[in-house]
Amino acid sequence: LVFFSLDTDRALVLLEEYCKKLRKPEEQQLKKAIRKVMGIFKSSLFQALLGSFKKKAIRHGTTSHTSLPAALACDVLGCPKD
Repeated sequence: LVFFSLDTDRALVLLEEYCKKLRKPEEQQLKKAIRKVMGIFKSSLFQALLGSFKKKAIRHGTTSHTSLPAALACDVLGCPKD
């Protein structure tokens, strides 16, 4: 669970950095949507779902280097993959 939590934290940092760049009036709707996603990542429900996902992945031997939150943030922001 710590692995997923760290990746969630990384995704939140990336999203926060991106939000800081959104200053134009026409970008405010996007900024609001990103803030909603950030709220979801911080929620206890999302963290519980990540824990469940990790347990299933470990049982099935399908864990990978990239987590869902970090992959989502990188897809949105165009970040290079590790």
